[in-house]
Amino acid sequence: MRRSAPIRFGSVRVRTPPVTPGLRVGLMGGSFNPPHDGHVLISHTALRRLRLDQLWWVVTPGNPLKDTGDLPTLADRMATCRAMASEPRIRVTGFEADLGTPYTAATLAFLTRRYRAVRFVWIMGADNLASFHRWQHWREIMRSMPIAVVDRPGWRHAALASKAALAYARAHVPESRAAELLDMDPPAWTLLTGPLSPLSSTALRAARTKPARISDAAATESWQAGLK
Repeated sequence: MRRSAPIRFGSVRVRTPPVTPGLRVGLMGGSFNPPHDGHVLISHTALRRLRLDQLWWVVTPGNPLKDTGDLPTLADRMATCRAMASEPRIRVTGFEADLGTPYTAATLAFLTRRYRAVRFVWIMGADNLASFHRWQHWREIMRSMPIAVVDRPGWRHAALASKAALAYARAHVPESRAAELLDMDPPAWTLLTGPLSPLSSTALRAARTKPARISDAAATESWQAGLK
């Protein structure tokens, strides 16, 4: 028998950023260890191309597919995210910790049940789409809300050839219709192209002698150099 998404959502007092019916809200989850200007660049692309009212940085307790042994506390990571996210439409939240589960499927199920009149879209990088079939209940995630995949350097072809992309090829939405994505019934997904940042949290953790935050100017210079 096929297992359904987790239904144990923790406390009913879980606090999310405030929303009202009809809002267009993007969800971008991750450990943000550390957050960097690549996250900001992706966020700006999503806010503009998807015509979002809000974009939530959902700071996770820990990624089940990664080693969390050296993960800073949730409070520390959220504080760093708030310092990074100067765009007023970006909301930093750690509500997932109160759900009692680290899995995206449960998080999205919770949000769609609590806020039935809010239009959500899940946002992830092309590198995540390449391995999306390893996520728990990934098919249910595809069917729970529209998904916007943001291109990342070196991952476009792997993402488009991934098991998830091929399985839901008929649900692919042309990029020219990205602004309509939140008005579509899932499954529906698109791949957004835009300025590419080579920054990654993994690389920044490996270079701990450098500042955790790389300036906007340095990030812009990096991806512009990559386009030459």
